[in-house]
Amino acid sequence: MNATAGRLRLGGRRPAATGRARSERRLGWMLCAPAVIAMLLVTAYPIVYAFVLSLQNLDLRFPDDTSWAGLTNYKTVLTASLWWQDVWNTVFISVVSVTIELALGMIIALVMYRAIFGRGAVRTSVLIPYGIITVVAAFAWQFAFAPDSGFVNPALGIDKAWFGGHWSAMAVIIMAEVWKTTPFMALLLLAGLTTIDEGLYEAAKVDGANAVQRFFRITLPLMKPAILVALLFRTLDAFRIFDNIFIMTRGAQNTESVSILGYNQIISRTNLGLGSAVSVLIFLMVLLIAFVFIRAFGVRLAEGRPGG
Repeated sequence: MNATAGRLRLGGRRPAATGRARSERRLGWMLCAPAVIAMLLVTAYPIVYAFVLSLQNLDLRFPDDTSWAGLTNYKTVLTASLWWQDVWNTVFISVVSVTIELALGMIIALVMYRAIFGRGAVRTSVLIPYGIITVVAAFAWQFAFAPDSGFVNPALGIDKAWFGGHWSAMAVIIMAEVWKTTPFMALLLLAGLTTIDEGLYEAAKVDGANAVQRFFRITLPLMKPAILVALLFRTLDAFRIFDNIFIMTRGAQNTESVSILGYNQIISRTNLGLGSAVSVLIFLMVLLIAFVFIRAFGVRLAEGRPGG
């Protein structure tokens, strides 16, 4: 009878708990509603409008020739070799730069986390590149590698036109990206390091695990959510690279990215139809990247722990 009464008492609490959960969920939606509405107004309308423009033959040079194009603009973009070459350039820059940034960011994060003296000064100095405006940093790198006035050639004892070749220009663009955004990667990874219980490391030391084993058996598995967030944010940002390429080469020497292509179509050639189609395709590729990252890593971000 006691067990039955206990079950009845527990069962009697469930509706109240369920009602409280629903009330809290409703309150959460109400609190989020203003931000959601603002985001929809800021992002949804431009996206929908860009999609509508992409379905039209709309060239500002010939305003009287505007007509409905359907999916013709998308067919034109997807069948153009320039689009696929720019996609390859963008993917190459993104993969190489983000990979280097992850390795360097992890090292810098470990140094900042383990620093005993001057921890604040170390963190501040590391974050300086990220605080510089991207356009200013791009001009600095352009001047540094200029063959006539830069200091890189004299320092290396060579005479090289860095922006005169495809691979050398790509190398400078990637180095500028890595220098500028590695601190952001390190900051996100440092946040992940601070969530790891130090007692796990102490227990591993007692069991005889060395530093390498502790890193691969404890640090990396527990930092999986933080690494996912860092890789996701940086990959999405790197895929939309524009400033460095625009300042350094403007897409010359086959260094054009998809963002530069969209800029050239909309601003330089004033073809709003094709340019909007490029923009919509970039948006869809960014969504695909986010989906693949989250599915591939299998991390429950809401819970903040590794999962299936």
